[in-house]
Amino acid sequence: MLAAIPFSLAYGGEDAADLVASALFTIGSGVLMTGISGIREGSELRPKDAFLTVTLTWVLVPLFGALPFFLGGAIPSFTDAYFESVSGFTTTGASILSNVEIFPRGLLFWRALTHWLGGMGIIVLALAVLPYLGIGGMQLFKAEVAGPSKDKLTPRLAETARLLWGVYVLLTVVEAILLMAGGLSFYDALCHSFATIASGGFSTRNASIGAFHSPYVDWVVTIFMFFAGTNFALHYSALRGRAREYLKNDEFRFFVSLYLVAVVIVTIAAYVGGHHGDLLNTVRYSAFNVMSVMSTTGFSTTDFARWAPVAQLVIFLLLFPGGCAGSTAGAMKNLRVLLSFRTVSYSVKRMLFPKVVAVVRYNGRPVEQETLGSIAGFVVLYVVFFLIASLLVMASGLDLVSSCSAVATCMAGCGPGLGAVGPASTYVNLAGFAKWVLDACMLVGRLEIFTIFILFSSAFWRR
Repeated sequence: MLAAIPFSLAYGGEDAADLVASALFTIGSGVLMTGISGIREGSELRPKDAFLTVTLTWVLVPLFGALPFFLGGAIPSFTDAYFESVSGFTTTGASILSNVEIFPRGLLFWRALTHWLGGMGIIVLALAVLPYLGIGGMQLFKAEVAGPSKDKLTPRLAETARLLWGVYVLLTVVEAILLMAGGLSFYDALCHSFATIASGGFSTRNASIGAFHSPYVDWVVTIFMFFAGTNFALHYSALRGRAREYLKNDEFRFFVSLYLVAVVIVTIAAYVGGHHGDLLNTVRYSAFNVMSVMSTTGFSTTDFARWAPVAQLVIFLLLFPGGCAGSTAGAMKNLRVLLSFRTVSYSVKRMLFPKVVAVVRYNGRPVEQETLGSIAGFVVLYVVFFLIASLLVMASGLDLVSSCSAVATCMAGCGPGLGAVGPASTYVNLAGFAKWVLDACMLVGRLEIFTIFILFSSAFWRR
């Protein structure tokens, strides 16, 4: 919050007092909680402690994050302020602001910064600090990184966290420089870089990236959305001179193939519909918006809710696989989808040829049945939660398409959807009940369901 104050002062300082008050309250709360925590040096968190800590962190941190929006009345409704904060920290990008360009600049910077902090994960950031406090971090890492792939780049967890953040910062700086080379101000370049690398989507312009009317900016952002949606462990390997790791990785190849197929379908549908004139422009708009959805960033250069139904269907379906495991993207992750397909193929082979010896493989190695069972459970739970949440949002009075789209995009961490929550619309007109349901969707999607749902099992509360 303090980091936003210089930007506030540079643009008039009307929101500086709110930022200072919010920062002091947050610091005071942190000091108080540290004083009463009772944690002893050398303590190791139990798995139960870790799951509860991670869940409460992601519920409570947005409460503090909402303070700058709420205190000065920039967002007078606490429901809306909390929604905006949750959307920021979970890198969803769903907004209740219908005119961001009149919003105070310091608060807009804070809004973008919530993306950047949430993108790699507040817990991963804390991993680099916990060892110095004498508190082991492995249990937090397992709870925070709830996907099927937990790549430790080095034997020491804190060093892994620092390396991941190093890659994260490097990509942010490079994109900001390239955007400034394309004519964006330092402020706009930094805010949009925060949102891109975090797979967030909050923009400082009402028309999002489309406001810049620049093919160069569109392609730069498209490329970095692609980087953000790719496993950061692969980026680290590439920086160490092992760029071939990209091509060796099954999930990466699946991610790229799915993207190219989707771009071709959407381009044909948009070109036939005559939405963007010549073919080159159509390819640019399709490539940008498809990657925006797949990386769950949520930027837009056009209102894809007006595209042909087949293109809208592709956009909607892409909300479920999302990006790669180990990336800042949300949704189910391509790794789970790929292994689910391979499990189905394996089952079909076993039915056709009962005596055949076949195993599900990933990167050439057999996948344990426990992992496949966990993935199947995740997919089922994801779909069940999606259906229940969609029914609850519909109960608030929203139509079927808008409700399902809102839930899907909030669970995926994408932001804009279809219908009443399309790229040209905001979430401001939704009922308060619907916003709280979508808050839950964003948190469940960010923590990949199991981390939260494990708290609701009776076994969790047994001694």
